Order: sequence, then C-alpha cells, then structure tokens
Amino acid sequence: MTHVTVLMALTVYVLLFFSLKRHPLYPFHAAGAFVQELFTKRKYLLHFLGIAVILFFNKIEISIENSMVVQHADFTPSIYRLEGEFVALFQKLFENSYLTAGLSFFYVVVFTAIMVASLFLYTFEGEHKLFYAVCYALMINYMIAIPFYLFFPVTEVHAFNPNVRFLMLDAFPSFETEYRRLSDLDNCFPSLHTSLSVSMAVIALRSRNKFWKVFVPASAAIIIFSIFYLGIHWLTDMAGGMVLGLLASRIGLRLAEGRSLLAGARIGR
Repeated sequence: MTHVTVLMALTVYVLLFFSLKRHPLYPFHAAGAFVQELFTKRKYLLHFLGIAVILFFNKIEISIENSMVVQHADFTPSIYRLEGEFVALFQKLFENSYLTAGLSFFYVVVFTAIMVASLFLYTFEGEHKLFYAVCYALMINYMIAIPFYLFFPVTEVHAFNPNVRFLMLDAFPSFETEYRRLSDLDNCFPSLHTSLSVSMAVIALRSRNKFWKVFVPASAAIIIFSIFYLGIHWLTDMAGGMVLGLLASRIGLRLAEGRSLLAGARIGR
C-alpha cells in the first residue's frame, strides 16, 4: 500500500502547510516538535504508546474473531429490515465518477491524515491539552468499538445488499487486497470513520487555529457522507458512531483538562 502511504504523507504536509501560515518548512518543524516531545516528556510518550497498543489490538481483532469457538449471530438482517434500501437510494441519487474519486480519497487518505496532523499541529502550537484529548479520544473510540466488532457483527452494506455497489473499487481497485486486512467486512457497527471524525472535529473546535477549526468539522461531514455514498455503512452504524464520537471527545477533553468525568471538580481536589 505504498502509494496510499505516500498520499497520506503528502496530505499531512499539505494540511500542516495551510494550518501553519503557509510556510513550506513549518510542517517539518511541527513533525520535529512532536518527535522532540516524545523523547523529552514521559507523559507524551506514554500517551502515544497507549494509542499504539490500542491500534495493535484493533489489528489483531480479526484474528481473535476468526479463532472464537462461539460464532455470534449476524445482526445485519435486522438492520436491513429497519433501514430498507436507504443506502441504495442514496448511492443512486448522488453517484458520479468525480464524486467517487474525491470521497474515496477523503475516506482512505484524509481521514487518517487528519489524525496524524492533529498530533503534530497541537504539539507545535503548544496546545498540549488538545494533544492529550486526541490520544484519549482515539483510545476510547477503539476500546468501545472493538467489543462490538467481536460480539455484534454487522456486515457492510455492499456485501449484504446486491442493490448497493462498493464504489471504493472504482477509485482504489486494490482496496480489498491491501486495506481489507485492517478491517473485516463485519466490523461495521459502530462506524469508526464516523466516530473518529466526530471526535477530531469536536476537539478541533477547541483549537486556536482558524483553518483547523473549519477544515476538520467540514471533513467530518464529507467523510460521514462518504460512508453511505461508497456503500459501506448503514444509518445505524452512523448513529452509533456519532454517539461514540461525541462521548469519546467529551471524555477525552475532560481527562486532558484534569476534570472528573462525573462532576465539574478537577481530579485530585
């Protein structure tokens, strides 16, 4: 998946370029500041390692699921009875080759680039509480989503409903062979693309960076649109992702600010 990795790196650079006064060297300074914090602040390193650990568990979730002796029921038919042909109608209403390319790019590349750029940007601009909030939000999103993927399997729309096409393949023909190993077909509820995008947007609204405060929420809206357009997620997945994203960002912000999760008092008082 080398070409996608290169696209992600370039996109991170472009996002930081526009966020940091359009200075061509500032994106490199931001990356350098992030690396420096990792090596000089134990708290920074521990939070980053926390993300790495939870991403590792997400990676092996498919192996755990395949090795489980008890196979859990497929909840997709129940969701289809509830939602019907919404995604199929949505897709047919908006389908366009240019839109397919753009939304696929946002789904695969921009989605990840925003999370990486957020860590660099908040570090470089000294908004360390937002850096920690991103770390907490990422960990909470995955910690809550992974059990659902194991015990509440829901299949992606295009794999269940013959009236829905997986439009991602029009833009990224090698998606199934290169990307599918990171997310199984029944890892659908809640939608992590929705929840993580919402979490990044809520946290970005707290930033002092004017570009970031506009771009990240706008991107979240585009990515949520893409999950239906590309034929991946159900409305139920999106609703679950919205709730999870809002919850994770709220908890993440409170933890980063040293506040109790249940009251307005600060932790330790």
